[in-house]
Amino acid sequence: MEKHPKKVANAEKQRRYRQRQKELGNKQVRGYVTKEAMDCYNEIREKTNWTDNEVLSNALRITYAAYKCGQIKLLNEWLKDHKR
Repeated sequence: MEKHPKKVANAEKQRRYRQRQKELGNKQVRGYVTKEAMDCYNEIREKTNWTDNEVLSNALRITYAAYKCGQIKLLNEWLKDHKR
């Protein structure tokens, strides 16, 4: 069987991307995050005892609720004020 060059190229791009993220010190948690974001994630998990799925689900719910209530600006300001 012959390998498909396009599939090999895509796999190589993904490998290089993962390697660059590791070199930058980012950890993969449903995507690559910075050290600061990982600290916030760990703080949320410690305070709430939520699983990874619960953290993601509730974060989406909070963001959507803020959007529906016209409070995205308020949420962003709180995050900035608390250096998050």
